[in-house]
Amino acid sequence: MSGTNETFIVGLIGEGITASLTPPMHEREAAHQGLRYIYRPIDLLTLGRPGTDVGEVLRWGRDLGFNAFNVTHPCKQLVLAELDDVSDDAARLGAVNTVLIRNSRFIGHNTDFSGFGSALADGLPDAELDSAVQLGAGGAGAAVSYALLTAGTRRLTILDLEPARAADRAAALTHLFPGRQITAGTPGDLPAALPGADGLVHATPLGMHSHPGLAVDLDLLDPSQWVADVVYRPVDTELVRGARAKGCRVLDGGRMAVGQAVDAFELITGIRPDPARMHAHFTELISQGR
Repeated sequence: MSGTNETFIVGLIGEGITASLTPPMHEREAAHQGLRYIYRPIDLLTLGRPGTDVGEVLRWGRDLGFNAFNVTHPCKQLVLAELDDVSDDAARLGAVNTVLIRNSRFIGHNTDFSGFGSALADGLPDAELDSAVQLGAGGAGAAVSYALLTAGTRRLTILDLEPARAADRAAALTHLFPGRQITAGTPGDLPAALPGADGLVHATPLGMHSHPGLAVDLDLLDPSQWVADVVYRPVDTELVRGARAKGCRVLDGGRMAVGQAVDAFELITGIRPDPARMHAHFTELISQGR
């Protein structure tokens, strides 16, 4: 065990996050590392505060001795204006999900993209990434597309129910990754876009407990393709189960959920946690209906 005399106090700022699995994952891993670590959700809905108050919450935390915050919907973009410094990747993404407090300064990072990148590498080792199709261009979609291109994807098709959002994301990524072929469209373009692609990433809320359904016609999938889902409640979404039954290699959303937590823990403590142990704990929490 590593151990330290410091007590880490960490918070999660967002809406509807009291049941988040990130706090127990951090606290359990910290105990294994011999750290004193307190992680508390700060639910803006419970407080009756809008997302625009994220800066005030950060300042409260700083004055109360917090070391860091994770930040989620609807604050990932709103928090940018409150920060003293931002990592290069977070700046390029235009979103922050981890804020470190160092010498009273707020420093922003993004572990959503790095978490998906590590999930891809660990969960789909040796998968061909040259071409991919992505459904969803929202917050999770922005992190996923950036991670795919960082991992080497050369042809990426982004499909979203809002054509302008997909087009804006494609244009921004084309600027960041010159020489790549990045196109935009709507889910109706999936039958034309998917054949010949190495894999598919689903980055919409469809498939969650609160949004049941299937965003992809399973008949469009080829067994040679991989399929990744960012939804992790449930872990075995209808898409994951259907793609697995077709013979596709699959990456469930739990991998990204754990990956972002692993990277955030390391940023906050300076200690690399055990990803396998954190994933096992995540699986345990899910099985308990957490």
